[in-house]
Amino acid sequence: MLKGELDEHLGYEKHSKEGNNSGNSRNGFSSKKVKTESLGDIVLNIPRDRNSEFDPQLIPKGSRMSDKLEEAIIGMYSRGMTISDISDQVKQIYGVDVSEGTVSNVTNRIVDHIKEWQSRPLEAVYFTVWMDGIVLKVKHNGKYINKCIYLVIGLKKDGLKEVLGMWMAETESASFWMSVLTDLKARGVEDILIACTDNLKGFTDAIRGVFPKTVTQLCIVHQIRNSCKYVVWKDRKAFCVDLKVVYGAPSRESAEHALERFDKTWGPKYKHAVQSWLTNWNQLTSYFDFPLEIRKMIYTTNAIENVNRGIRKYTKTKVQFPDDMSAQKAVYLAIMNIEKKWTMAMHNWGLVMHQFVTIFENRCRL
Repeated sequence: MLKGELDEHLGYEKHSKEGNNSGNSRNGFSSKKVKTESLGDIVLNIPRDRNSEFDPQLIPKGSRMSDKLEEAIIGMYSRGMTISDISDQVKQIYGVDVSEGTVSNVTNRIVDHIKEWQSRPLEAVYFTVWMDGIVLKVKHNGKYINKCIYLVIGLKKDGLKEVLGMWMAETESASFWMSVLTDLKARGVEDILIACTDNLKGFTDAIRGVFPKTVTQLCIVHQIRNSCKYVVWKDRKAFCVDLKVVYGAPSRESAEHALERFDKTWGPKYKHAVQSWLTNWNQLTSYFDFPLEIRKMIYTTNAIENVNRGIRKYTKTKVQFPDDMSAQKAVYLAIMNIEKKWTMAMHNWGLVMHQFVTIFENRCRL
């Protein structure tokens, strides 16, 4: 096959008269040891040309491993196996000695895919986006510190979700989220109808600074967790039962009445727990402006928290990462595995899309 590739490259077969005065000719062979998934280590004779222009496609220059073996290594890495475990597993299954350095070099080839994925053009409009961050331990200046990987999931007009990108910083902040949103805009996003976030201070202002028409909805589940931090254990159950009457109300008006009763009951004892609801009330109750089907989608950031749990599943064996890129490689591969399962549109999407079009009209751009 390699000789056939050289024939095609030169334009004539060996010993053919067509090769006379062609400007290039065969120049013997060079040996190369190649790792394969079925035959172990084998030595190939790679044909050469005098002008050194021949670049075989079967075994590209610089490649010493078959594509299937590389795919197997990347597949194991994407599912959370450590580099040393992968090296042992490849030896056990394929009978090929692959050093930890080689495994690391193979996984480093993902970097170009990450850069391409991170800069790909996006759709002009997303019906809903969910935004959150996941914290990982990463080595920085000789010490392992917490770093946040920002993630954004978008809901497209066909009812399918996609991860729009990932960004890395030392801490989660509203100012960095603004740079994330600016990046989305630079990649083609012109409008976001609804944005679902946690209650990070300044988050709403950051969104409106880039997408001023976007409706923002703070995650009710995050708000409940933050409130419960101020409540002692013996009161928590009763506190949550009364709180459910507030966020589970059928309308904003009834929710406001329930909040007043909730404030009278729990405010004197747990001022800070109740005050956060009063302070963030407008951003917490945006979902009351929409039909029940849309409410279920936007009142919580469960969509992205499910992704975070999936990422944790694939990265739990990697307690610490030696650098930023190793963390991004692990998260990217986990996202790719998760997105493979996103083949179905959101439940009852035809009705939900009709509701979006009725409320937002021309902004949906169908």
